[in-house]
Amino acid sequence: MKKLTPEQENVLKHKGTEAPFSGKYVHKTKDGTYKCMNCENPIFTSDAQFDSGTGWPSFDKAIAGSVKEIPDNDHGMRRIEIVCANCNSHLGHVFDDGPTETSKRYCINSVCLDLQ
Repeated sequence: MKKLTPEQENVLKHKGTEAPFSGKYVHKTKDGTYKCMNCENPIFTSDAQFDSGTGWPSFDKAIAGSVKEIPDNDHGMRRIEIVCANCNSHLGHVFDDGPTETSKRYCINSVCLDLQ
């Protein structure tokens, strides 16, 4: 496990959210594999990334078996939380409003990811 910054610790371990448009992966910058910042589990490929205009990195599919979906009814909303299947770190949420054939929008905090 890596040494996390206070912001990474807040998001990954305490289900926080980074400010919109503040993360380094909001827009696709290069090709590669996005890994969990906590345990380096491969989560997404850059081929699955798209610009959703929401302020967070968005993907239309995760690498098979890389994440777990957990119902999240906090804050009066019905959402699906996404956590790393390897270390259970909070990554973000998935919604059924994506623009691709999967109709999925994995809305993920940049601080949770490491592009390699």
